[in-house]
Amino acid sequence: MTVAQAVVEYLSKQYTVDSVNGVEYRGRLIPGTFGIFGHGNVAGVGQALKQYQQLDPAIMPYYQGRNEQAQVHQAVGYARHTRRRQTYAVSTSIGPGSSNLLTGAALATTNRLPVLLLPSDTFATRAADPVLQQLEQPYAYDLTVNDAFRPLSKFFDRVTRPEQLFSAFHHGLRVLTDPAETGAVTISLPQDVQAEAFDVPAEFLAEREWRIRRPEADDDDIARAAAAIRAAKRPLIIAGGGVLYAYANDELAKFVELTGIPVGNTQAGVGVLPWDHQHSLGAIGSTGTTAANTIAAEADLIIGIGTRYEDFTTASRTAFQNPDVRFININVAPIDAYKHGTTLPIVADARKALVKLNAALGGYRVGADLERRVAAEKKRWNATVDEAFDTRYTPLPAQNEIIGATNRAMDPRDVVICAAGSLPGDLHKMWRVRDPFGYHVEYAYSCMGYEIPGGLGVKRAALAEAAESTTAGGEGRADVRDVVVMVGDGSYLMMHTELVTAVAERIKLIVVLIQNHGYASIGSLSESLGSQRFGTQYRALNEEQHSFDEGETLPVDLALNAESLGVKVIRIEPGEKVIAELEQAIRDAKAAPERSGPILIHVESDPLLDAPSSESWWDVPVSQVSELDSTKQAFQTYVDHKSRQRKLLG
Repeated sequence: MTVAQAVVEYLSKQYTVDSVNGVEYRGRLIPGTFGIFGHGNVAGVGQALKQYQQLDPAIMPYYQGRNEQAQVHQAVGYARHTRRRQTYAVSTSIGPGSSNLLTGAALATTNRLPVLLLPSDTFATRAADPVLQQLEQPYAYDLTVNDAFRPLSKFFDRVTRPEQLFSAFHHGLRVLTDPAETGAVTISLPQDVQAEAFDVPAEFLAEREWRIRRPEADDDDIARAAAAIRAAKRPLIIAGGGVLYAYANDELAKFVELTGIPVGNTQAGVGVLPWDHQHSLGAIGSTGTTAANTIAAEADLIIGIGTRYEDFTTASRTAFQNPDVRFININVAPIDAYKHGTTLPIVADARKALVKLNAALGGYRVGADLERRVAAEKKRWNATVDEAFDTRYTPLPAQNEIIGATNRAMDPRDVVICAAGSLPGDLHKMWRVRDPFGYHVEYAYSCMGYEIPGGLGVKRAALAEAAESTTAGGEGRADVRDVVVMVGDGSYLMMHTELVTAVAERIKLIVVLIQNHGYASIGSLSESLGSQRFGTQYRALNEEQHSFDEGETLPVDLALNAESLGVKVIRIEPGEKVIAELEQAIRDAKAAPERSGPILIHVESDPLLDAPSSESWWDVPVSQVSELDSTKQAFQTYVDHKSRQRKLLG
């Protein structure tokens, strides 16, 4: 076999095995391969995929994409929805084909989500040297473009001899299925090595199972944590994505119902509890609810479960103002369990740790005063969101209204997708999630352009989920979740190419495109920092001032752009009926049959109408000296906020 043929057949035989609360799961780790072909992989991985397609298309299905970065985003979206049990492989050519993967690799690793990257590399033999697209560095001639993956990957290897396949892929997939270490796994395949033939041991091509490790919590750690919880007067849980990846949401619900401890959630943790759960305070931090942030400011004990404590989560370390605050961190990854210098780290699977904590805390419950405070703050915030959703502006609506309309039109099991701009923060604080799988906002890397390909990956997972339910003989539901991508015009222009992929495969992806003629999020941030929305509006060039801030609005028609790609488009015209028409458009899109292709709903908004305040802060430094009065004023505000920042050690 060639090296590439061995890789493809090997990947087709790898299975993920997982056990959660006695329920066994077994599924293909790599259900398919994305690829864009060039001279670096067309005769290697490309030939192998074609060969197996003719022998049996089910061995390793091939999927087209229009951009290498977007292919990684599809794989990440799929991995997120399958709770890191499955992902795709991505094959590229050398040079720009490979380096186009770099942003996707960083996104996957930052989000702790698995993806297998197979970038091609230049000749290992150097028989043709230099080849087209080869990077040459005089100080290190063995350096290639693919070395740029080393700091972005959780595992990196380069196969320069066929025999190296065995250890490279064995250790690569070990990392891919490790909940504490997972992220981008990059195995570089030189173009000549891909086509080289060698004798492949039968055991390399045999089926292999990769069991997801779910470590138990140490009993002594649980005892110390239970003692700290019993001693606390105002404990608060911060629930992150690790709760969902551990399938721990039911155990978390049991924990908070027994103890009365309230829960604030990170971006990745939206869905750990339904929005209206008695003990759910909703989003926490810079894009959080006033309910969560008020309780956080007074908390004397923070119980972090499956969170990496991003600066948005901690409001840049200003969220927790109690001078005696302590941290218990439950996380499968030691790097996160030890954050803020805690003396109470629990390195364990979130669900297993919660099971033990529930047993250790029998009879414990927070004081009635905290429960009353939680109820009052929830009521106050819910009224704030109701007002934001129901206030009508004309002719252009606020983004709040658009979010409310979308939320109302979707079914509980549907999934909303977003990644960058002002939308993630507004969704985080206001989206009323009803299902653990109902929310996916990529906010660890906050990558503009992720939305459409990431949503397409989630939709692929939803289709597979429904097919598995049907195959299982009627156990579960056979209907497919609708996936609704919410994206601004700035992010849409970054990477809308995968709409063509959805058209080609007739995948029903619903896209709500919000046109506000610029970068609304950074525009608002720029204004708050004294920079007057500089460079954030899509306007024609004013040549005299060389400014893009005050010219005519660009005559760009993104709805027409989508139509030209073969997408069905519904235009919502400005006016008094925008919100009613938007809700109906989403319902009409949902009613369309599966495999009918993507549907884009185009709606304009007023970028100057902000969402309700989180009464929180995010640390973005302001110029200490300036000739602009607006910057001087902003710096004074910055100094005031900075004075509340804490080191939070312990």
